[in-house]
Amino acid sequence: MTSFLAVFAIALFAILLVELPDKTLVATLVLSTRYRPRPVLAGVAAAFAVQCVIAVTAGGLLHLLPHRLLEGIVALLFALGAFLLARESLVSEEEAVTEDTPAGSGLTDRRIVGISFGVLFAAEWGDASQLATAGLVARYGQPVAIGLGAFIALVGVAFLAVGLGKVILRRVPLQLLHRLAAVLFGAFAVIAAVAAIRG
Repeated sequence: MTSFLAVFAIALFAILLVELPDKTLVATLVLSTRYRPRPVLAGVAAAFAVQCVIAVTAGGLLHLLPHRLLEGIVALLFALGAFLLARESLVSEEEAVTEDTPAGSGLTDRRIVGISFGVLFAAEWGDASQLATAGLVARYGQPVAIGLGAFIALVGVAFLAVGLGKVILRRVPLQLLHRLAAVLFGAFAVIAAVAAIRG
C-alpha cells in the first residue's frame, strides 16, 4: 500500500499540473483584478473545499467496486480528463481569458466571497481536477491524503493566480500547460487500463 505522504504528493502534483492551465486560474485572476484579493481567496478556497469533499466522496464510493471494474472506471475518468484538457488546449488564449465573471464594484467582503464562491464552484463541476481527485481516491483509497493534496494544490493555484497569474500567462503558453496536463492524464488512464486488464 502506498504511504500517506506519497499519495498526498501524487495528488498535489497531479492537481497542480491540471489546474495551472485551467479556467479556474483565469477566473480567479479575473476576479482578483476586479475585487479585493482577500475575500476573493476566501470564496475560492471555500468553493474548492466543497468540491474536494464531493470528489473524494465520489472516489470513495467507486473504491468499493470490484478491483477490475474499479480500474476500468478510473481509466475512463482519466481518459475523459485527458480529452477535456486536450480540447481545452485548442481553445485560443483570448477565449480562455474572457471567462464570465460578475460585474460590480464597491461590494462588501461578504458579497465578494459569495461571488467568488459561486463562480469557482460552478467552474469546478466536471472539471479535470474534480475527475482527477475522484479517480485518485478510487485508485489509492486514501481520501484524506488525496483530498488534502487536491485542496492545497487548488488553493495554491488560486494564490498564484492572485499574485503571479499575469506573469505566468505572459511567459508560459496556456495551450502548452493544457497539453502537458493532458499527457499526464493520458498516462494515468493507461496505467489504470493496464491494471484493469491484468485484473
